[in-house]
Amino acid sequence: MTPNTVEFALLGSGALAHTERMKSINGSLALITGGASGIGRLVAQDLASRGVRVRVWDLNRQGIEELETWAAARNLDLRGASCDVSDRAAVYRSARSLIDADGELDLLVNNAGVVSGQGLLETSDEKIEKTMAVNTMALFWVTKAFLPGMIARKSGQIVTVASAAGLIGVRGLVDYSASKFAAVGFAEALRMEHEKTGVLSTVVCPFFIDTGMFAGVASRFPLLLPVLKPAFVAKRIVRAVLRRQKRVVLPWFVRTLFLLRPFPVGFFDAVAGFFGINHSMDHFTGRKS
Repeated sequence: MTPNTVEFALLGSGALAHTERMKSINGSLALITGGASGIGRLVAQDLASRGVRVRVWDLNRQGIEELETWAAARNLDLRGASCDVSDRAAVYRSARSLIDADGELDLLVNNAGVVSGQGLLETSDEKIEKTMAVNTMALFWVTKAFLPGMIARKSGQIVTVASAAGLIGVRGLVDYSASKFAAVGFAEALRMEHEKTGVLSTVVCPFFIDTGMFAGVASRFPLLLPVLKPAFVAKRIVRAVLRRQKRVVLPWFVRTLFLLRPFPVGFFDAVAGFFGINHSMDHFTGRKS
């Protein structure tokens, strides 16, 4: 089996145990941005295997073709299209085509993201703009394209894949942290705004994930703050869909940030330093934007 196949097998190993307590998503329509690789790919595979009609947007044409081949071999309804989610006009055109062909979405997973992985002064203006365009502004364009249909049917779920770096600033990730803080605020405000429309907003805040995007990152206390396996994160995203969870923070230790915020800034910074948060990017070699 390929690495992705192995990860997918792990993804499904525990996810079916609680189906009796979860909503049925068989036959629903989902879109995953950045869905041709990494976390997005695993989520797409899991959802398609549960009978969801999955659509994927990505700029990785080869990844889309491989995913479609995987689905065709299993007679699953999974198709992809090339779309630059940072291009507002392209998003609206692609959304119109998707709706005309398949109908309104039941589930949107805003997963596309990029990282520069450099200090602020080492990061070019163009990379900063790209980070904000893909990680933040795209949330607005993609969500606005599909939200009206969800509101009209009084049903739907929008999942925003943010980051633990959207809960605490990290050295070497100034632009990325800023974009993910914005993503967390976006998802929370969206949840508040649509609490009575039947549309649920879910935010996912994982610690670093062991994908090419964050290769080289390290944790000082891996038992408390492990670099997460993609299959684990993907499984938790799918579980959040099935259980209609509003917030997912991974691993559990990251939740202590909510308890630390009321303390003085000096204490907060000292705790972050003790746990090595500001040194986690020291040996970063990952896929840069």
